[in-house]
Order: sequence, then C-alpha cells, then structure tokens
Amino acid sequence: MNTFKTPPKGGMTDEMARAAAKYTARQTDPEHDSDPFSEGDSIVYAAHGVGRVEKIGMVEVADTMIEMIQISFPGNQMTLRIPLAKARKAGLRKIVTRDIVDKAMTVIKGKPHVSKGMWARRAVAYQEKINSGDLIQIAEVLRDLRRNVDSLDGSFSERKLFEAAQERFVAEVAVLENTDPATVLESLTKTMKAA
Repeated sequence: MNTFKTPPKGGMTDEMARAAAKYTARQTDPEHDSDPFSEGDSIVYAAHGVGRVEKIGMVEVADTMIEMIQISFPGNQMTLRIPLAKARKAGLRKIVTRDIVDKAMTVIKGKPHVSKGMWARRAVAYQEKINSGDLIQIAEVLRDLRRNVDSLDGSFSERKLFEAAQERFVAEVAVLENTDPATVLESLTKTMKAA
C-alpha cells in the first residue's frame, strides 16, 4: 500500500502553494519581539555572510499576506527575501558582540587540531562550520588551516576553504568594529602568524 502521495507531474500545484503560504503566514517567531530586526541593520545570514536589512514589510504570496524581510548582500550582489517568522530558523542573526570576537580570537590563537582522516570528510566538516554562520566555528576552521595564511602549502580546496572562512570572519568583525575589512584582515593575519 502506497501511503505517500506524489505531487502531480508539474510539481507544486497552486493549491499546495496557497496552503504553504497560509501555513507560513500563521507562524510566529518567539524571539521577534525580544530582539527585532529593523531596516538598516547589519545582519549575518549563515549561508551567505554579512548583509544589510533593506526593508521589512508585507508581501502577497499565493493570495496570502506574509511579513517578509529583504536582505541585500553587497559582496556578492544578491538580494534575498525570507518570511520574518522563519528568519531565525533560516540562520539569520544580528552581528556578534565584542565578547564573542574575543573568544573567537582566542580559538584562532590556540593549537591547530590536526586530523588524520580523509581530506574529503574534513573538507565537508569545514564547509559545514563555515556555513553555520557561528563565528567560533569559523575561527576553528581558521585555526586548523592557518598554516596556509601566507604560503602555497596544501591543496587548492584547502586554500579555498581557508579563504572562505577568512572572508566571513573579516566581514563580520569589520562591521562590528566599523572599520575597513583590509585593516581587520591585516590584524587577523598578524595574529595567526604570531600563534
């Protein structure tokens, strides 16, 4: 007996889209009132890095009004809209505090964890840490791959992961400190070389 209903060949029907939109409109974010996002805020979206809230407003989706947050990512020229009720679940958060940056710098200064496992598995784990949006986990990637800070050692993929982690870290700290990313990168490079 087949208990799973497959969607029609065309994919999602209008009825399915309306039902999904109504379900999303009914949801609420419990943290929305305690720490609201507002237009102009710098935020971090786990999968894309640092962005800015352009606007928050109601948008009609499948005959249902949904409160959406629109975010722009100037670094990669992208604009994203997320239902406000699902923003935090999707990985949207405010910029970290100075305390968390200090903890992340302590992690970077620590001894690198060298794993003897297959590079492919380690690369997936590093990518997950980078995409988590958590500054401490990004710092762990920087710590473990920091031997590549100024050399051409390691593989191409290792260097790319290091650069991605470094870019995410620098972008967020630059926004927090209201400074130029190049200045933050220079400071970070000195810290990693000294460790």
